[in-house]
Amino acid sequence: MQNRLLNFCFYSVLALTCINCANRGNVSGGEKDITPPVILKTIPENYSTNFNSKEIRIYFDEYVKTKDLTKQLVISPPMKETPDITPLGTASKYVTIKISDTLQPNTTYAINFGNSIVDNNEENPYPYYRYVFSTGSHIDSLSVKGSVMDAIKRQTDPFISVHLYEADSAYTDSIVYKENPKYITNTLDSTTNFKIENLKAGLYKLVAIKDNNSNNKFEQSSDEIGFYEDFITVSNDTTAFYKLKLFKETLDYKAESPRLISGEKIAFGFQGEDYKSMAIDLLSDAPSDYEYSYFKDEKTDTLNYYYKPKLEVDSLIFKVTNKTIIDTFTVRIKDNKRDSLLLKANPSGNIDFFEPLKISANIPITKFDKTKIKILDKDSTNVAFTSKLDTIQNTIEVVFDKTEDNVYKVQLLPNTVTDFFSTANDTLNYSLRTVKEAGLGNARVNIKNAQYPLIVQFVNKTGDVKYEEYATKAAPIDFFYLKPGEYYVRVIFDSNKNGKYDPGNFLKQTQAERVSYTEKVEEIRSGWEVIIDFTLD
Repeated sequence: MQNRLLNFCFYSVLALTCINCANRGNVSGGEKDITPPVILKTIPENYSTNFNSKEIRIYFDEYVKTKDLTKQLVISPPMKETPDITPLGTASKYVTIKISDTLQPNTTYAINFGNSIVDNNEENPYPYYRYVFSTGSHIDSLSVKGSVMDAIKRQTDPFISVHLYEADSAYTDSIVYKENPKYITNTLDSTTNFKIENLKAGLYKLVAIKDNNSNNKFEQSSDEIGFYEDFITVSNDTTAFYKLKLFKETLDYKAESPRLISGEKIAFGFQGEDYKSMAIDLLSDAPSDYEYSYFKDEKTDTLNYYYKPKLEVDSLIFKVTNKTIIDTFTVRIKDNKRDSLLLKANPSGNIDFFEPLKISANIPITKFDKTKIKILDKDSTNVAFTSKLDTIQNTIEVVFDKTEDNVYKVQLLPNTVTDFFSTANDTLNYSLRTVKEAGLGNARVNIKNAQYPLIVQFVNKTGDVKYEEYATKAAPIDFFYLKPGEYYVRVIFDSNKNGKYDPGNFLKQTQAERVSYTEKVEEIRSGWEVIIDFTLD
C-alpha cells in the first residue's frame, strides 16, 4: 500500500513537471527578430578602384537570401550580360556576384540591391545596399535627383526606371528604343523620388520609363515614358531637382494582317487611333456588282469589312492606305457561314437622365427608318425623340427627355434597320427605367486660378471617369444626378482644345497635357448637394 502511494506521488509530480515544462514552452517564444543582417566584409572591398575581379562576395553575420531580386536589382551602367547572383532560393552567409561581361575602362559601376537582401528567418531587409567599384583610378561621385509622377493617374506606380543617356555626338532621340542608358536607377519607395549616383560630369538626356519588359529600352506598345525637355548638365550643383511626368503614348498607326472570320466578313486589325484615315481597296479582279462596307469594331482595334456577292476564289488581295502609309495583304477565302443580323441596345435596364440609348448592329447598317421607332412611358404616353446613324461606329443613337422613377418602352418595328445583305429586323422591344431623384446627389465645382478650356471629371478611386463636363469660361460647373459614392475631381487642361486628354510623345518632344486632382475624396450622398472649391496651382 505504501509502495503504491509512493509510486502515485512520483508519477503525479513527474506529470505536473512535464505539463509545467510544456506550458513554459508555449508561453515563451522569445522576442521577434527585427534586426537586419550585418555585413562583415566584402571581397573585393566596396568602393574599390582599378577593379578587375570576376567575382564579388559579401559576407553577413547570419544566413541571408534574396527576395524579388529581378524586380529590385539595378546595375548602373547596365551590363550586357547580367551577373549571376546567388543565393536565390536557398540561404547562405554570403552573397556572390559573378561578372561575365567585359567591363568598360575608367568607369564607375554601382550594383543596387534595393531591399532584396533579407535574413533567412524573419526576412528583415538590408536596406538599399549598393556595391560600388571603378575600373579606373577613382570613383565618380556626382549625382542627379528628382521625382516621377504619373501624368494622368492620381497615384504613380513603383519601380519606375530612370535613365541617363550621354548627349555626345552619337546621341539621337531614337537611342531610347535601341541602346542601354549610360546610367540607370529606379524609384523604389512610395514617394517615387530617385537619385542616380556615381556619375561623371557631362551633358545628358534624362528619361523615365515604366519598363514592363525589363530590357532597359522603351517599347511604345507596352511601356510608359516621361522626360525632361532639355539636356541636363551633371556637375557639382547639388540643388537641381528634376520632375518627370510619366505617360502612355498614343500608339503609332500600324496595319495588321487581315483575316476571314465568317462568310464575306474580313477583320482588318490595326494599332493606333488614326483609323478614321484608313481606306481599304480590293486589288483582285471583282464582278461589276461588287460592293463593300466596313465599320469600327466596338471592342477591338479592328475594322469589320463586309463584301458581296460571294466570290468563288481562293484568295483576295487588298491595299490598305492611311495617309502616306500603304500596305498590301492577301486574305485566304473559305466557304464560311455568313453572320445573322443582331441588334444590341446599350444601356439595358437602368438609364441615366442625360444618357442616350445606343443601338448597335453586327453587320453594316445601310438603311434606317426612324419613323418605325416608338417610345412610350409608364403612362403609355408617346415620348418625343431624336435619332442619328453613326456609320463609323455602326450605331443608332436615340436621345429623349426622361423624368424620374419612370419606365420607357422602346419598340423597333419590322424593317427599322436593314443591313448590308438586305436583311431587316423583326419587332424588337427594350425596357428602360430611371431612378428617383432623391436617390441621387448634385455637385457644383468652383474652379479658381484656371486657364480655359478645361475638362472637369468625377473619377472613382481607380481612375474610371464617371461624369464629365467641358468648361470654356470661368463659371460654376454643375453636375446633376450623381450616383452616391466617393469621387475625386480631376481637371485636364485642354491646351489644344480638342475635347480630350492628350498624352505626350518622346520623338516629338511634347509633354502630356496637365492634369490636377482634388487633394481629398469628395463624398456624394443621396439627396444632397455639395459645393467643391478647387484652387489650381
